[in-house]
Amino acid sequence: MTQFPDDRHDDPLVIAGISLGSRLFIGTAGYPTQAIMAEAVAASGAEVVTASIRRVSLQGHGSDTVQKLKGYRFLPNTAGCETARDAIMTAELAREALDTTWIKVEVIGDRETLYPDVAELLEACRHLVEEGFTVLPYCNDDPVVCQRLADLGCAAVMPMGSLIGSGMGIANPANLELICRRSPVPVIVDAGIGTASDAVIAMELGAAGCLLNTAVAKADDPIRMARAMGHAVAAGRLAQRAGRIPRRGRAEPSSPQLGLVGS
Repeated sequence: MTQFPDDRHDDPLVIAGISLGSRLFIGTAGYPTQAIMAEAVAASGAEVVTASIRRVSLQGHGSDTVQKLKGYRFLPNTAGCETARDAIMTAELAREALDTTWIKVEVIGDRETLYPDVAELLEACRHLVEEGFTVLPYCNDDPVVCQRLADLGCAAVMPMGSLIGSGMGIANPANLELICRRSPVPVIVDAGIGTASDAVIAMELGAAGCLLNTAVAKADDPIRMARAMGHAVAAGRLAQRAGRIPRRGRAEPSSPQLGLVGS
């Protein structure tokens, strides 16, 4: 597993009482092979992996994602669901199959953009929170929606950076910064990350973590990209905590101007 700076363990991400050293959540779909997927996950340094419950073998076959990634915390997701009812049923199946109450809730309202159906998402999350799930909802980058999800008792909110699988990075940094600043629960940027610099920007805007899949799985070299993403998330978090210098519209010399030769 990739080694990252020790100070990341001095600044853990805590979700529902669980402390995580890595702030990168990584998906398991779309890799060239299962072996590359497992190696990329290890290279990323991530502790939490996501998987659609529909793709998980419940018979424990040797090629199953669960078998390949023993020791990681699974975050099953309700990918493909279009109604609250379907998402709830999928979450209940995931809890039984994987023995976890953690669930990433997706309720898609539009097949072209893969935007969430907010009304159905809120209903699914309300029910699942009441049923004792640790709910992490994928949502649009709307501060009001994120606040309502937090008010329902979601353990984190996961606003989109941009369209799922688009690689367009952070489409609306102003909204994302506002969400991060106001949210009472961790904000994990989900969807749209295309390369390491996108992850750095998300973290510098105040995100508690990043969830990504396609950027690694479809990279020319998924293992190298996974390693880059792990470092990017760690670097962005360190920079956010350190505090950037103010932006100025003029130059300001870093060296003193007194004592110059010839003056």
